[in-house]
Amino acid sequence: MSDWEEDCDALGAEVKTFTANVRKNEHKFPSSVENETSNCRGRTEWGQSERTNRYDQREPEAQWNNWRSKDACEHKTFRNRDFNSGRRGRGGHSGGGRTSSMPPLSFSVENSAIGAIIGRGGAKIRELEESSGARIKVNRGDYEGEVQIFGSREVQDKAREMIEELVSQSSANGACFRGCSAGGPRSAESARPNSCWPTSAFQDSGDSTPAIDWVSLRENRHKYEAMKWQDLPPIQKEFYIEAECVAHRSEEEVTTWRKENNNIFVDDLKEGEKRPIPNPICTFEEAFEPYPGIMDNIVRVGFVKPTPIQSQAWPIVLKGLDLIGIAQTGTGKTLAYLLPGFIHMDLQPVPRDRRAGPGMLVLTPTRELALQIEAECSKYSYKGFKSICIYGGGDRRAQINMTSSGVDIVIATPGRLNDLQMNNHVNLRSVTYLVLDEADRMLDMGFEPQIMKIILDIRPDRQTVMTSATWPTGVRRLAKSYLKDPMMVYVGTLDLAAVNTVEQTVLIVQEEEKKAYVYDFIHNMEPQDKVLIFVGKKIVADDLASDLCLRGIAVQSLHGDREQCDREEALQDFKDGRVRILVATDLASRGLDVHDITHVFNYDFPRNIEEYVHRVGRTGRAGRSGASVTLVTRGDWKLAAELIHILERAGQTVPEELVLMAERYEKHQREREMLAPRGRGGGGGGGGERPRMARQRQRRIQLALLIDCADRKKRPGESSL
Repeated sequence: MSDWEEDCDALGAEVKTFTANVRKNEHKFPSSVENETSNCRGRTEWGQSERTNRYDQREPEAQWNNWRSKDACEHKTFRNRDFNSGRRGRGGHSGGGRTSSMPPLSFSVENSAIGAIIGRGGAKIRELEESSGARIKVNRGDYEGEVQIFGSREVQDKAREMIEELVSQSSANGACFRGCSAGGPRSAESARPNSCWPTSAFQDSGDSTPAIDWVSLRENRHKYEAMKWQDLPPIQKEFYIEAECVAHRSEEEVTTWRKENNNIFVDDLKEGEKRPIPNPICTFEEAFEPYPGIMDNIVRVGFVKPTPIQSQAWPIVLKGLDLIGIAQTGTGKTLAYLLPGFIHMDLQPVPRDRRAGPGMLVLTPTRELALQIEAECSKYSYKGFKSICIYGGGDRRAQINMTSSGVDIVIATPGRLNDLQMNNHVNLRSVTYLVLDEADRMLDMGFEPQIMKIILDIRPDRQTVMTSATWPTGVRRLAKSYLKDPMMVYVGTLDLAAVNTVEQTVLIVQEEEKKAYVYDFIHNMEPQDKVLIFVGKKIVADDLASDLCLRGIAVQSLHGDREQCDREEALQDFKDGRVRILVATDLASRGLDVHDITHVFNYDFPRNIEEYVHRVGRTGRAGRSGASVTLVTRGDWKLAAELIHILERAGQTVPEELVLMAERYEKHQREREMLAPRGRGGGGGGGGERPRMARQRQRRIQLALLIDCADRKKRPGESSL
């Protein structure tokens, strides 16, 4: 039981005591008054016993006349939430019969001052009510709270002065009162027409600085934003020189080419008149022939032709448009934004040596992906651009020193970058090219607040590229907030689908059989095989890796609780082939680019179907083939239907047991819906009705499940799952 609930019970007991005392005195009053009293009584708060006795000594006539006051009863009713006494659904009343029909004294305070007024468990506000004799109500808003004081003019003034003194003592700068209503400042001391602070308060404080007008700041937000960025140098974003062969491609040729290359779809998200969509390029020369430095890098690496996402994304990004790129894992999204980013930074009007900070920022969800992107930047080095990787767990001082020494490209995880940003160790005002890589994963990991703070310091006329493997609601909201009139390029479909180069096998097993399946799989591995084993929990990763080590099998583990140096060593050992087995959590499901992974083994089924797709995408990358093995237990039956959909879209075999599992879960859901209560209305049920109905409903569900189990046992040849 919380402190507030304890206070509520204590106050409720006092109400009953007072009611008993009134009955003992045998005051008689009309039945109409009795009804009003009963309506108000449950929402009335009474203080110490001495105040109750003082109340009882008053004239009965005046006492019950105040109870009959319509305004008093209305003021006793607090709906939804009462911040005064910490009680919910029952108002805090401390004035009792002393409440008159005077209008309440109302004024606004900042939300930061509400806690000081209420106190722990409502103790402070009860003390204020008892000392002043008034009834105080506090309503919290989005930015400001409203304080209402009920009672006579004398008690209102007294309560107001006590609140002002309390808030001024609790904060060095004082609370920010926005003005009074329904009576305004009552005394001659109130020197300011829109403030409830007396003149003495301002004189004593010795602070002539006016309070911050948050309302005005919010109303003039766009004006202040324009002032913040008015001294920025110009920015250049369009660098695309379309080849003649690309410009002369007919609409039929473009449509056919997009369909043959994994169904590339392009959509203009600009409201109003749509812009012409650039034709895709089919070779590297069609995109980068005017930039020989880029072509030299591509020839050195040995790429043959662009991937589908690159073919359509490069013309759009080089034209200076914002882009949303959605494609399956392992389809080349990293180079789709890196190479145009190099050109963008090189051709800006402001020379590199005159920029105050980096020109390109790439935000990624995990350390491993950030390090991988930095390696790609180093591989495709262009005109001496210097890149740095900023991530949590690394040497913070070394990262600060490298940032201070001058850097062109920052690849960072949101948490560590926000840390350096808030401490003024990195200047983001010069960033003109922003990338949000794996945006869906960053939202899943809860990085949206850090992303919002980071983007506040980046110029609004930047060019922004967002990549993602899925298109959930959160990613759409993020794109709408931080991209300006983007174009969307998605390869395949917006529906979730696994890569079709991976053979997917699903096994229905018992929980205690999992390790036996893993040992059998490893025993049958070929010498050239390399397997990535995914588990659901960090402790399971350590446990499974330890068991394999005890069996003499070389293995590494990767999860968030390991030190960064250990994580980097484990990943490097796996990439170099010193170990052929890596046990990892979903930390490795995004961005891990190890080309020679032959198998993915899902020891634990992931928490959602999106993670399953990303896990499977760790193999079969860059046109190679791969295989995945997934263990499914009875506890995973709620995702069986979605897994079937993924398997069918990829043309994989769907086990019959998996279909039966999905059907049983659907039947279970229907039974729960049928047995669920139809609604909460009606009234008259009484306090014990709902628990009794809940127990009956639970017994019916258990009975239905027992009947279903019995039916399954009677069916020959059917799995118990």
